[in-house]
Amino acid sequence: MSDSALPDSLAEIREDFLALPEPERLQLLLEFSQDLPAVPAEFENHPELCERVVECQSPVYIVVDVSADGIVAMHATAPAEAPTTRGFASILVQGLTGLTVDEALSVPDDYPQSIGLTRAVSPLRIAGMTGMLLRAKRQVRAKQPV
Repeated sequence: MSDSALPDSLAEIREDFLALPEPERLQLLLEFSQDLPAVPAEFENHPELCERVVECQSPVYIVVDVSADGIVAMHATAPAEAPTTRGFASILVQGLTGLTVDEALSVPDDYPQSIGLTRAVSPLRIAGMTGMLLRAKRQVRAKQPV
């Protein structure tokens, strides 16, 4: 993965994970799960307005807004009973929100594999996070100002 393309927000998150011994990384992921911001009121209780991330075993829904000036805001829901998936959603929400369209689209598709959790969680969970990222980037492309 090219570090030059990685926005500061996601680079800092990755550094936080990689600075920890492997057994402690899962705990940091669980802390992220507790920090998943609530979705805006217009999406609350309306999953049909969001995109289901079918790569996730848990019911995860995302929606990305792009403002007229090209600033990204990602929102996600994930059940509390799925803390690792919820943690991945939180990482992406916190890491992508506030970026420009170009910064969000420059995030390497293999970012989920780069944060040091491939031995701590199942490949299905990593695939779910990758699915979230790819769907978010697709939404950014579709909603970017012309």
